[in-house]
Amino acid sequence: MTPAGHRRLILTRHAKSAWDDPRLEDFDRPLNRRGRRAALELGEWLHSRGYEPEEVLCSSSKRTRETWTTVSAAPLEVTPKVEFDEGLYHAGPDAMLKALRQATGDCVMLIGHNPGIAAFAGMLPARAPVDPDFHRYPTAATLVVDFDTSSWSQVEPGKGSVLDFFVPSGRD
Repeated sequence: MTPAGHRRLILTRHAKSAWDDPRLEDFDRPLNRRGRRAALELGEWLHSRGYEPEEVLCSSSKRTRETWTTVSAAPLEVTPKVEFDEGLYHAGPDAMLKALRQATGDCVMLIGHNPGIAAFAGMLPARAPVDPDFHRYPTAATLVVDFDTSSWSQVEPGKGSVLDFFVPSGRD
């Protein structure tokens, strides 16, 4: 539950994708087995912490869509509005911020790609989490950050408060 007068962002890099079919375009690469496990673990972690998005802004690539589908297979209590946005495919931080400023839910999940998602995560909080994985933002890494504002249109870099940072184990 997001406190009144706040906005919560769940910022996720897609889970691990498959590289075993060289004929596939980058946009069309699916998750591999490890990625599906990590995405399910992420969904269970979000649910266990009460981080449940009301709105999902997701790159339209196959691996980001599959990440969301697998995350949402966890027992989430909220059914969010989901938007698959071609503009988030390999988007930079400015494009992500622009998309976020159009959001309407109190708690929004944005799913994207590196290097843009790592750069966006790095610019949002007043203080970055103390975690060796934060700056490289590995697959399925997720930052949960709150903003003291009643509107996404007022969100500014460097003003977020980190609540959590999580990287699923995704082990075989």
